[in-house]
Amino acid sequence: MSAAGPHGTAVGPPLRLHGPAGPWRRVRRALHERGTVLVYGLLADWIPDDRESAGLRQLLGHDWARYEAMALAPVRDRFAASRRLIKYVAGCALRAAPASVELGYRPGGRPCLRGCDHLDISLSHTGDLLLLGITRRGGIGVDAEPADRRTLLTGTERRFWTPCESEALARIAEARRPREMVRLWTLKEAYSKAIGQGMRFRFSDFGFPPGGAPPRVLTPEGRPGTGDEWSFGSGRVGRYAVGWAVHDTGGTPGPADAVGRLDRGLVEALEALTGPPAPNPERND
Repeated sequence: MSAAGPHGTAVGPPLRLHGPAGPWRRVRRALHERGTVLVYGLLADWIPDDRESAGLRQLLGHDWARYEAMALAPVRDRFAASRRLIKYVAGCALRAAPASVELGYRPGGRPCLRGCDHLDISLSHTGDLLLLGITRRGGIGVDAEPADRRTLLTGTERRFWTPCESEALARIAEARRPREMVRLWTLKEAYSKAIGQGMRFRFSDFGFPPGGAPPRVLTPEGRPGTGDEWSFGSGRVGRYAVGWAVHDTGGTPGPADAVGRLDRGLVEALEALTGPPAPNPERND
């Protein structure tokens, strides 16, 4: 499994983590050099084996009761694997023991690092893939989807695309169109996660340029919708399409510093369009 080169340049391609063994040096180097790192692992890498299960209760902490209440083994395994990945990556960033990292949850169910306002995380999982983004720069969102997902340009699905996107997609050869739609979808999901809206922000209210153009947010009419403080990228991890969005609030603060996740004016403007956030759980964190 490999990651193809991203369209964006601010963040490197996702790094493969083979469970708790890492490699962690590459993660620390990326955080030091860029302030942001994307990592991925397979469920099999992160589901605890019998030997590791003995320490799972301590590692999960407040999430242990939630884990025990899950009736289906595959659901429990996915939950344990994703929380292990988050805690080991956050522990690497903080130079702390993974079990000492405490997770909280924002409205909508998105996990965050409690007491670590200078670090933002975003998790996506689909199939056997776990994708995690972590940044010291401000806010981050990531998304992963099966690259071969069959998505059609129908009247019903046009509610997910701006008029400019629909016109551009209609000009793309039918054989290539589904893959391009999946790429655009991962960017939309990543951006909506980075601004804290999830699926509550209508996807027809913003778009991205299809094709080989550098990804950036566009208004429904095709005009620039964000500035240079945002960077975006997309790529492939094996059979999955992945996308990411990073909002840079300035600098790469050290562990003792704290920065606000997002410009308050941006959030207020979005809430004016969409209304206040509703407590609906996001599809994949």
